[in-house]
Amino acid sequence: MALFVVATPIGNTGDITTRALEQLRSADLIIGEELKALRQILKAAGVQARAMDQLNEHSRPADIEHFVNECREKNVALVSDCGTPGFCDPGADLVAACYDAEVPVHALPGASSLMALLSVCGVRVDAFTFFGFLPAKNEQRAQALNELKRERRACIVMETPYRCAKLVEDLSTNFGDRFCVLALNLTQEKERVVRAFGRDLAKHGPFDDAEPVVLILPAK
Repeated sequence: MALFVVATPIGNTGDITTRALEQLRSADLIIGEELKALRQILKAAGVQARAMDQLNEHSRPADIEHFVNECREKNVALVSDCGTPGFCDPGADLVAACYDAEVPVHALPGASSLMALLSVCGVRVDAFTFFGFLPAKNEQRAQALNELKRERRACIVMETPYRCAKLVEDLSTNFGDRFCVLALNLTQEKERVVRAFGRDLAKHGPFDDAEPVVLILPAK
């Protein structure tokens, strides 16, 4: 038996693969970050789960051990709230634990906001640094932004919808002379890609409740 890392849509529910659907339907157990979000994913996909559980930042080492044992005996599918699991989420801990226990791990690739942004940015990016989500607390956020400013490669940053306007403000303040590609609500009805220098991004608002991911190009 094994762990199957299954990518799910980042917005448009049609972006799930045939292989992902087959795996979710046949899985003995499906693990998600939150049960509510997992139920929504499965409902949209028309999948009736045999069993469900959750793995998130509140999970304990004992929970990871339990899931590894499940993977030894069953076919287990791991998903995140959206996109590709094991990338910037607690699923990575389960994948690592399965390798340590010599439990097979299989990737079922699919939607990824990171790759979607790169595909529509209109810029050739041969190398980049992924910074993930910026910290919410002001002091840690300022430290992360200073680190970003020192990076000489293109950078990709993610943010939650309710801090999208704050992200645009930070980009304007810290990267005014850097060209940015800000993708909002990728694959969804209100999808929008803004290509502008950091100082000009605010002109393209409003940004309320938009789900952002941004590419910051290097200074010239």
